[in-house]
Amino acid sequence: MLKKLLGGICIILFGCATFAHGGILLDRVMARVNKEVITWSDLYKAMEFEATDEIKAMKDDVRRRFFKENEAAFLETLIDMRLQVQEAVKSGISVDGEEVTKAIEGIKKKYSMTDETFKNAISKEGFTINEYRKKLAEQIAIGRVVEQEVKSKILITEGDLDQYLSENKELPKESDGFNISHVFFRKADDRQQVEAKAMDIYKKIKAGGNFSETARQHSEDASAQSGGDLGFIKKSDLSKEFLDALSKMKDGDVSEPFWSGNGIHILRLNERKEFKNPQELREAVRQKMLDEKFMKEYRNWLKGLRERAYVEIKL
Repeated sequence: MLKKLLGGICIILFGCATFAHGGILLDRVMARVNKEVITWSDLYKAMEFEATDEIKAMKDDVRRRFFKENEAAFLETLIDMRLQVQEAVKSGISVDGEEVTKAIEGIKKKYSMTDETFKNAISKEGFTINEYRKKLAEQIAIGRVVEQEVKSKILITEGDLDQYLSENKELPKESDGFNISHVFFRKADDRQQVEAKAMDIYKKIKAGGNFSETARQHSEDASAQSGGDLGFIKKSDLSKEFLDALSKMKDGDVSEPFWSGNGIHILRLNERKEFKNPQELREAVRQKMLDEKFMKEYRNWLKGLRERAYVEIKL
């Protein structure tokens, strides 16, 4: 998701958490993790980097208050991340500059971003490109050490699958759904004006306009930051208006503007997910079980890292 792309907030906005000495703004230490320290600015930049689209869409004062109220929880998450990076180094895992560049190119391609759009997004959110590259390298290293120490050791047998399916007979219905993106316009007093604006945007998309870029520029929803991407949504969680529109669409299609209770949507169907045969269902169930087992083993592994580490919290 784009939430991994953007981050950072200016320290000066949180002056209460820092102090001046000889005209220099100093950080205070929030925690020690083995031989490393986590400063106040480390914490707040990590919060912005990991923030969801909904949090990023908050007004500045509301977002700052939310971060302040959740400092302790975010600090725990950041401690866990530091422990994982340290474990990756201990395991001999490294990430070179070429790999980071390749990952950045993948992000730009996924969200239809130009070099300029990407650089502006990073700069706007308070990160230098070097800071962002360092953060991305750490995430890649964490992914590798987790794969090596946790994910690679998980196995689901055919017997496990048979038992799960026999105990969850409604699973096929719950798993059908759609991967969708949208451009959204809120309701307003002048209904016709909103409809005209939506139709104008729809015509531009149909004429060859980039859907993701259009959503980023014009959508009035938090998902605009990720090019309108809503991800996978189960059929049972969608409203009648959405289902009616999607029933007429094939993968890659864009819907005409339609009203829901909140406003007007223009949908793009990225992918329809339906099980065409029992084997597809078994593979989906296998993945679901792997995900569930992974989360359990991952939490246990993190707990072990904590127990073996020196962690001092100064919040």
